[in-house]
Amino acid sequence: MSIIRGNLRQYGLIFALIAIAVLFHFLTDGVIFMPANVTNLILQNSFILILAIGMTLVIVTGRIDLSVGSLVAFAGGISGVLIVNMGFPVWLTIIIVLAVGALTGAWHGFWIAYRNVPFFVVTLAGMLIFRGIVMIMLDGRMLGPFPTSYQMMAAGFVPDIFGGMTIMGTQFNVMAMVVCLVIALIFVGVELKNRRNSIRYGIETLPLPFFIAKISFVVIAIGLFGYWFGASNGIPNVAVLLGVLIVVYSYFTNRTIMGRHLYATGHNPEAAKLSGIKTKQVVFWVYVSMGVLASLAGLVFTARLNTAMPRAGVGFELEAIAAAFIGGASPYGGVGKVTGAIIGAMIVGVLTNGMSILGVSVSMQQVITGLALLAAVIFDVYTKSRKASAEKAAVQEV
Repeated sequence: MSIIRGNLRQYGLIFALIAIAVLFHFLTDGVIFMPANVTNLILQNSFILILAIGMTLVIVTGRIDLSVGSLVAFAGGISGVLIVNMGFPVWLTIIIVLAVGALTGAWHGFWIAYRNVPFFVVTLAGMLIFRGIVMIMLDGRMLGPFPTSYQMMAAGFVPDIFGGMTIMGTQFNVMAMVVCLVIALIFVGVELKNRRNSIRYGIETLPLPFFIAKISFVVIAIGLFGYWFGASNGIPNVAVLLGVLIVVYSYFTNRTIMGRHLYATGHNPEAAKLSGIKTKQVVFWVYVSMGVLASLAGLVFTARLNTAMPRAGVGFELEAIAAAFIGGASPYGGVGKVTGAIIGAMIVGVLTNGMSILGVSVSMQQVITGLALLAAVIFDVYTKSRKASAEKAAVQEV
């Protein structure tokens, strides 16, 4: 049962998300679970979800990045100048913006990892520098509109190659339902394979009833998204992008040597360094990754608004940090999962969306989000203190 206790925080987050969603389902008379609203929820929070993935890796190293909101605006400003003013093709602009994002991340990573400048100072300076640059670049004005092909990143949907079908008077996107069915089958196959391998090598696994419950829950969740997407306009392009990022970064953190080095660096930097891990390189590349993801979020945000704005991304860094902490990342480093960050971002998104439907003021929304963040960090501190006390008691008994 230790594997259940080890993942108790993750399971608790899932139940919290379900409880919040069900609560708003009744408070909003079912509006929050309407297919159009679910799609809108993903579109509205897509850039925060992207930022939360990168911020989780930064927090795992025991650091944060305060510059990502400014980098979102910076990426949007560059894309606006290149496409609207200079007529660059969309594909080339995307490559340039992502390359610039990698350079900005490398700039932060160089000073933090190799020159030991405090991360707070470096990223705070970056927040001011890049916000100032984008305001100069756009001359304080909004820039747009963008070509339709650019807008499709945030507003487009996967086309239905099956032509759609009508069920009980409702038009359904068959492509969305087929894709979700395939994803569910792949998930079940991968989980069964992993369980067989774990049993073969003597690795502790979930008891069979819990394993079946886990599989059933995920399959039902995928089926619901298949219904929601199928009953609306289909699978949003940005949802495909998010799916790819979640799979790639989850595989990186859970299945690669570099991922293990990442957690070792955050958990105990000195021990990691003594064991041969190049901790400076780990920190450097984490910030490069954050720069690229912040630029990607900037492209998505600008495409959704169809306008590049000098004030874009204000407060995004705080939302990304909140999502990562609520999703289980520890402020002390060494703990955090990509899936947890996604759940944390969705908790914040559902809270904001539900309160907006109910007409709650933005000020009160910020108060409630702040309380949720504080509760998550208090819970982390409490569990760590309990674990430390238990370990101390065990040592004294020996």
